[in-house]
Amino acid sequence: MSSPTQCQYWRFDIRPEVNISNDTFSLQQRALGSLEEGQIRVKNIILSMDATNRLWLGEREELYMEPVKLGDSMKGFGLCEVVESRSRSFKEGQLVTALTEWAEYSTLEANAAQAFAAPADMPLDLAFGVMSIAGPTAYHGLLNIGLPKPDETVVVTAASGAVGCIAGQIAKLSGCRVVGTAGSDEKCRYLVEELGFDAAINYRSTNYEQALAEACPRGIDIQFENVGGSILDACLTLMNNGGRVVICGLISMYNSTENVPGPYMFHNSIMKRLKIEGFVILDHAADFPRMQEYLARWLQDGSIKFKLDCHNGIENASKALQSLYTGENNGKVLVKI
Repeated sequence: MSSPTQCQYWRFDIRPEVNISNDTFSLQQRALGSLEEGQIRVKNIILSMDATNRLWLGEREELYMEPVKLGDSMKGFGLCEVVESRSRSFKEGQLVTALTEWAEYSTLEANAAQAFAAPADMPLDLAFGVMSIAGPTAYHGLLNIGLPKPDETVVVTAASGAVGCIAGQIAKLSGCRVVGTAGSDEKCRYLVEELGFDAAINYRSTNYEQALAEACPRGIDIQFENVGGSILDACLTLMNNGGRVVICGLISMYNSTENVPGPYMFHNSIMKRLKIEGFVILDHAADFPRMQEYLARWLQDGSIKFKLDCHNGIENASKALQSLYTGENNGKVLVKI
């Protein structure tokens, strides 16, 4: 396989004050140098667009990884094909997943990549969309932290998103009553009619707190949190004794220029004896193969359904990421390079 000498990539140009805009990144051309020992060159096939990408563009000091520097290539989780290798760990033609770049080709340290194999007869984009980040995040957060029991009530916020929809379906497989929140009536219908949620609430509704209480008449045992802010507060109000709050994401703060207040109901962590735990799925990469076995089985037997929102061409990467924060996305957002 011939190695490329140059490629297109997205350069990070301007730190967004609030929302990512068309000026945040620019599509550039660059030359590719030679590999050093222990490195691999990959062709980026599919890029995952994730809400947490917005955090990498700021200057917060308390991140789980270094933010992207101005002038550098934008980063993202990707499915890649090895086109050149100076590592014994990988050979040409092998598929890997890694924190890579918004680029046609990237040079990676071999120890930062993981081998990837899609289950037989499963489309590559579906396998990557579920099994790379979103699926393990939902699996670990719900089953290893939430510890669901049959007949418990589980609330999943941003439930129509890539992680939320899987978390809710795993909760149903665990015998729980599942309530999801989403940003439109159409997404709420999708959660109930296609994914099997017991109820879904449009968080833009003026009577959101009342609707949530009516959907959870026995209170909430597990809160799978992706949003934060007032939505988290509404759930904390209804938590049962011994409830578990899984902090997967806090998207309400990602575009905020100021600290999002609250949660005002944090005192319920004592009154209701709650366990509240946040996590970063990258810390649990060693457990991915085991989680992926379950996820593949559930996909293949129809226990889990998953919707992809694919954008074709590297030139559409910026637009694809923006769709996560405007609500325009309809499923897991991927960019097929």
